[in-house]
Amino acid sequence: MIVTAWNNGKHHESGAGYGFKVRIADRDKFFKKEWKSVKLDLADSSNTVEVNIDKPSFWKSCSELISKKIGIWLREKGLAPWPKGNPPKFSMETVSKNHFLVCPLENTTDER
Repeated sequence: MIVTAWNNGKHHESGAGYGFKVRIADRDKFFKKEWKSVKLDLADSSNTVEVNIDKPSFWKSCSELISKKIGIWLREKGLAPWPKGNPPKFSMETVSKNHFLVCPLENTTDER
């Protein structure tokens, strides 16, 4: 699946307010409501980020995977902050049940 970098509009240097926007169709296909969290392996990083998805907002209105650690990684890789209206895109591949590998894509545009 393809996900898009997300920010709450503040671009904190601490990494707060960052995450990945998952398309609703992909959320419904690749994520399960019984999962409490998902694990994300961020490309070229030794850390696995655990992200809470056990919240009504993820399943009803906002399908973002939000974590300060994602923000730190985006900033360290020079992927954030991004030009207004042009967030970077990433491939997110299933490793196992609730575990995904996230890798940057190059030269992509927002199709929504």
